[in-house]
Amino acid sequence: MNITTNDTKSNQLTSAPTKSFIGKGLFPRCWAFVLLLPFRKFFHSPKRLIERLEINRHSTVLEIGPGPGFFSVEVARFLTNGKLVLADIQQEMLDYAKKRLTKRRMTNVEYYLCRGEEFDLPDTMFDAVFMVMVLGEVPDKDAYLRECFRMLKPGGILSISEHDGDPDILLIEEVRSLAEHAGFIFHKIYGKERNYTVNFKKP
Repeated sequence: MNITTNDTKSNQLTSAPTKSFIGKGLFPRCWAFVLLLPFRKFFHSPKRLIERLEINRHSTVLEIGPGPGFFSVEVARFLTNGKLVLADIQQEMLDYAKKRLTKRRMTNVEYYLCRGEEFDLPDTMFDAVFMVMVLGEVPDKDAYLRECFRMLKPGGILSISEHDGDPDILLIEEVRSLAEHAGFIFHKIYGKERNYTVNFKKP
């Protein structure tokens, strides 16, 4: 099933703030290839991220802001009996990711075009929700995280990763404050102060 929507939500893509390669804001489709450069795996390893997500082969997982699918391929491959949903505000990014995943015969993936702060997805649908270098780009972070809380199953993991060099980077203390305000309980931190993954649980 493909859950990509193409209604009035897509009109918001043209008004969403975009950035140049080194500027703040939404990462533009024209620079998507940069996110797939092989050397990136030395700093942002998809396999290491999977270990940090604390998921299993049967998990239903939501990746928010997948871009061209740098992490998506390995996550989908890991979920042999599960499902991965990719949610992005840019249809072009979803198309890019879908092309890469289809080429690798990944059939356990669905695609959802979102508005950024509201998700037309069911309550308690996911075992894990993760985002990498995304939350800092979101204008209303509180609303965004409340939606993550709603979509997660009780005991589910919210995993947020940030990396140095991103102009929209959030510090661990900022992320923790936002997540706890949305109702999450701090669980675990991996990595260093400006290159980290922090996990929270829904009670």
